[in-house]
Amino acid sequence: MKQEEDFEANLAGEDGAGEETKRSWFKRIKKGITTSTAEKKETPEGLWSKCPECGYICTMTELRENLFVCPKCTHHHRIGSAEYFEILFDDNKYEVLFENIRSKDFLHFTDLKSYGKRLDEIWAKTDITDSIRIGKGNLKGIPFMVGCMDFEFIGGSLGSVMGERIARAIDVCLEEKIPMMIICKSGGARMMESAFSLMQLAKVSGKLSQLTDAKIPYISLQTDPSFGGISASFGMLGDLNIAEPGALIGFAGPRVIKETIKKDLPEGFQRSEFLLEHGFLDFIVPRKELKEKLATVLSLFKN
Repeated sequence: MKQEEDFEANLAGEDGAGEETKRSWFKRIKKGITTSTAEKKETPEGLWSKCPECGYICTMTELRENLFVCPKCTHHHRIGSAEYFEILFDDNKYEVLFENIRSKDFLHFTDLKSYGKRLDEIWAKTDITDSIRIGKGNLKGIPFMVGCMDFEFIGGSLGSVMGERIARAIDVCLEEKIPMMIICKSGGARMMESAFSLMQLAKVSGKLSQLTDAKIPYISLQTDPSFGGISASFGMLGDLNIAEPGALIGFAGPRVIKETIKKDLPEGFQRSEFLLEHGFLDFIVPRKELKEKLATVLSLFKN
């Protein structure tokens, strides 16, 4: 009996066990244990990251130090142009070009909201001006032009601004005789611009042919995801077509293809490893090895 009383006293946080204690054994009375809701501290967002592939949880600092590659399963997290530029350019020094070119709502397109309003909201929330940023700098001392898409901006969609920025970047490459790489990360063409968007496929492809004629290297790096008009045009027109591990690459989505052909798709269909096996890619390069690999390739092209 005494042991039962002591047990109830311990639950109540008291040394003794009186009648009052027994009636309210569930209450915490000792100081330092009770905390009001107003005093509770919430964990700030953005400190931790959970891998969507294996569920491994690590700090954002650890993930950033690992170049946004999961330390456990090597899953490559999606990153934006700022992170790629930091990985590629020496000492993170580069010049961002053609930021003055902005999208306009020529067609007065409206779905759930007008295209013009959608653009204003995105520009208000982020410093990204369109779905691609053009960076110019040095990679291991080699002058290099990089166009990197940002999926954050309307799914990295191909619009008239993307086409114009790439075309102008190619003009600079032709003038200064420097190689170019486009990092693809897109859901496809931007429907809000209709034919203006589709015209960019031919426009960019035509400009890339000028690089070929001038014998200036063009490298296409496809990351997760690279879809639609991107993969149907300049995404597959590189002198080297390379990809990150596990990247989803294709034209239409797996569900659409499966419903069209009425057959089950092979395991790993549309992943970069599957495309490498079937001859669509030259090689797959992990993010940690990207800078060294590109430096080697550019040196070989140069010589």
